[in-house]
Amino acid sequence: MFGLGFQEILLILVILFLLFGVKKLPEIGRGLGETMKEIRKIRDDRKPGKEKEKDKDKEDKKGNLISDIKKEVEEIPGLKEVKEIKETADKVKSITKILR
Repeated sequence: MFGLGFQEILLILVILFLLFGVKKLPEIGRGLGETMKEIRKIRDDRKPGKEKEKDKDKEDKKGNLISDIKKEVEEIPGLKEVKEIKETADKVKSITKILR
């Protein structure tokens, strides 16, 4: 435990007892316990399994970004007309190839 022996831990407990008294020690212990629980929770959240889920979320965000950009491009004024003209030109090219 942190490289501390029994004597060092006992000395720390005696000092805490002298500084805070008997009534405050349970409150301090409870606070330290809750703090350790939060630290473990944060550590467990950062494990490799969680990283894969975060990567999936990033990919989903990229997919949403791409679809949003596609929607914006489709809304460009005159784009539909340009597509229709291109399709007509492609049809004309294919007809001229057939007639040759």
